[in-house]
Amino acid sequence: MSLQNFIAGLPKAELHVHHVGSASPRIVSELAARHPDAGVPSDLEGLKEFFTFRDFAHFIDVYLAVVDLVRTPEDIRLLTYEVAREMAEGQNLRYAELTCTPYTSVVRGIAIQAYTEAIEDARVAAERDFGLVLRWIYDIPGESGLPAADATLEFALEHRTDALVGFGLGGPEVGVPRAQFQEHFGRARAEGLRSVPHAGETTGPETVWDSVRLLGAERIGHGCSAAQDPELLAHLAETGIALEVCPTSNIATRAVDRIEDHPLRAFVDAGVTVTINSDDPPMFSTSLNHDYEVAAGLLDLDEVGVADLARAAVDASFAPDDVRARVRGEIDAYAAQAGASS
Repeated sequence: MSLQNFIAGLPKAELHVHHVGSASPRIVSELAARHPDAGVPSDLEGLKEFFTFRDFAHFIDVYLAVVDLVRTPEDIRLLTYEVAREMAEGQNLRYAELTCTPYTSVVRGIAIQAYTEAIEDARVAAERDFGLVLRWIYDIPGESGLPAADATLEFALEHRTDALVGFGLGGPEVGVPRAQFQEHFGRARAEGLRSVPHAGETTGPETVWDSVRLLGAERIGHGCSAAQDPELLAHLAETGIALEVCPTSNIATRAVDRIEDHPLRAFVDAGVTVTINSDDPPMFSTSLNHDYEVAAGLLDLDEVGVADLARAAVDASFAPDDVRARVRGEIDAYAAQAGASS
């Protein structure tokens, strides 16, 4: 079996993947047809051009344009269920922590109760229909500042479901200091939510340090610039704080200039726990399978090494113990059948 085919069949977990950012052209086309006034193309060729990013700022603009297509609870339910379908059927995902940004839906007129009911209905149906276990991470859109942080914390604590496991921070990093959200993360952690902010994607290692020291980060989204600070790498390795690495995304947003320059190998050489993720896959013309292939190339991995990457994602997840054991067992069985046991 080729490495590509091995990866395609490998049972996987994903920890850094965005709800709206996972809307494929098929899903966006359906939403755009529902809401033609949004100005988003509904034909697939037009969407391909629409999703060609100049830089990170342009990506945010396009992302928010797609957010504006999600206007009703029915849109939320469709998006969530169809994303789950593509994760399970296309990427062989067994477990995913989907980063949701309820604030951007609530400010567009969807009540948080309706938002929660829609994603929960889709989650239950996805597990029944596709065998995919979904959990939620609610993230603050950093560009919207403290009002968004206040609201997101309220949504997380006052309208919590058992499937909500984490509290995050996304959006642009430049001009959005982590320190201003320290109280929000402290309260979320006190209520049992896990801290998973983005950091070090488009800013230096000090943003990662702030996320660790001030926000109590248990995993870091991206963390590219951590490679610039040996002391930080040593700290991440010693404490077991995992990095959610998204190789293709980092090239698409210009966080890394060339794939050959990606710091993934530096992380691994320093003993840092890494997981491989797709971030906003359709928007970056990637998939989790493709990002595993990219990671395998950067790290010179064979099937055994790739299976270990899949296990690392399960181990770094916030999945229930029984789900973690089941998915790990599926990885082990698949690797053994393929002759790739370590």
